[in-house]
Amino acid sequence: MRILLVEDDALLGDGIKAGLKETGFAVDWVTDGHAARLALETEEYCLVVLDLGLPKVSGLDVLKWLRTSGRQLPVLILTARDTVADRVSGLDAGADDYLIKPFDLDELTARLRALLRRSGGQATPVLRHGDVELDPAAHKVSKAGQPVELSSREFALLHELLLHSGHVQSREQLEQRLYGWGEEVESNSVEVHIHHLRKKLGTELIRTLRGIGYVIDK
Repeated sequence: MRILLVEDDALLGDGIKAGLKETGFAVDWVTDGHAARLALETEEYCLVVLDLGLPKVSGLDVLKWLRTSGRQLPVLILTARDTVADRVSGLDAGADDYLIKPFDLDELTARLRALLRRSGGQATPVLRHGDVELDPAAHKVSKAGQPVELSSREFALLHELLLHSGHVQSREQLEQRLYGWGEEVESNSVEVHIHHLRKKLGTELIRTLRGIGYVIDK
């Protein structure tokens, strides 16, 4: 899952990026509102973590611009502004959640997982397809009740396909959602990861549509 982190505090931003990467997210980090708009115009993200007090363009203006453009991308505001009026302004501008600094990284990741579930139309935290189960919080996968070891990239790919089951995604879309800036992407990396997932979880789990993409059917 690829996230845009918009935070101008260098120490905090570096810590958040490292922590989210440890839990399986691909994170692109920018430090001002103008760079955030450029990234959102050119890249595809699953979520935005947005500070309000940003240089060049405020976080609130970035949020208003995003919603005016019609995109429904989930946004979590992360800020030191803790008044009721600030929270109301952020939520009314289109934020999906609001977390006050200082915060616990575990709470942030839990809130992000909840936003992903809601955006994918999932009611429960554990994703299931047949006898395959994926638990994002525990970062575990099982088949017929038996644990299955996946690499971090395999886990992220399976999570993406399960979260959007029934929706065909092209190789390019999957690469956009799984790899952040500066991460090397081999030309056949998605195909290799899908091959490994089929070996571990069954050949019928992921369906290929020739020349179109991949899907886990509902």
